[in-house]
Amino acid sequence: MGAQGKSNAAPAAEGGADATAPAGSKGRTGRDRRTGRAGRAGRLRRAFLAALVVGAVVVPVSAAARPRTPAPAPAVLGPVTASTLEGAYAANRANAAEAARMAAAHGDRGRAAADRAMAAPSRDFLSFDGRDAGQAVEVLGDLAHADRVAVLVPGSDTSLDTYNRFRAGALALHHRLGPHTAVVAWLGYETPGTVSTTVLTPGRAEDAAPHLRGFVRELRGVVGPSARISVLCHSYGTVVCGRAAHGLDVDDIALVGSPGTGADSAAGLHTSARVWAARGADDWVANVPHLHADLFGTTVGFGTDPVSPDFGARVFAAGGGGHSDYFARGSESLDNLARITLGDTSEVTHA
Repeated sequence: MGAQGKSNAAPAAEGGADATAPAGSKGRTGRDRRTGRAGRAGRLRRAFLAALVVGAVVVPVSAAARPRTPAPAPAVLGPVTASTLEGAYAANRANAAEAARMAAAHGDRGRAAADRAMAAPSRDFLSFDGRDAGQAVEVLGDLAHADRVAVLVPGSDTSLDTYNRFRAGALALHHRLGPHTAVVAWLGYETPGTVSTTVLTPGRAEDAAPHLRGFVRELRGVVGPSARISVLCHSYGTVVCGRAAHGLDVDDIALVGSPGTGADSAAGLHTSARVWAARGADDWVANVPHLHADLFGTTVGFGTDPVSPDFGARVFAAGGGGHSDYFARGSESLDNLARITLGDTSEVTHA
């Protein structure tokens, strides 16, 4: 940026030349300056994205794939209905218990403890897969009789090893919702590592999207057509929801801490659901460039910021929290997510 001109500077020449230009230099028009700044900003963004890709390739990361621990294949179940829920829960508890035994025999005490906790009689899973990073879909509440259901879609670095932090948010939301509700913690895809090439690209989201749509179709068969279903998506999970939005049978889609959805606007999601977005005041994702570019033969980045006016979502207040605080008990964000789930949309506070 150039230094501000002195108060006694000569008036600008006719045609808009810069009055603060050095003597003997040719002034630039305001349009030239704006074009130059836009060009520099574009180059900086592309350079930043390129650096992220290169860094993710060459820098050793702690989020590398964990050593393989043996686990049984998932239980083979038919379509889940209200009358078959208990059978599905029991089958998945048994699978988790067997996964715990196999992990313990392999010497993986951490995974064995995680699997053992999921096998507890108080836990209800619609699916469980203890292999590799692991996947699980847990129900909190009485799903068969719920008339308000929230499906939580997590972001990067969510696995069976880190599942408790994801579940804590689901528990906080269910506590806030009250009776006749259910929360589903949907770890139904292989999430990318926070520091990795995959977290910068839509590949994992594209793989996950049909599974999320299929799950919601099955869920609709359990709760019935009159129940309200909201999908609450966090971080990279918002990319999953963006890819799944078209054909997703839900009433509301809420995007929190989003790096972008891959769409230029809410209308570009091609959904009849209401689209909401929020970002906490201390969320580092605000510093991520919201664009997409073709680099090294792949698409990097996810486009328009969902909380920007250009995107066109219903932006709600998320308070002063950071990237991991959207489901914190007592937070403004959690209160608004609960209101969205309950259908109390007139009570939602706006940023």
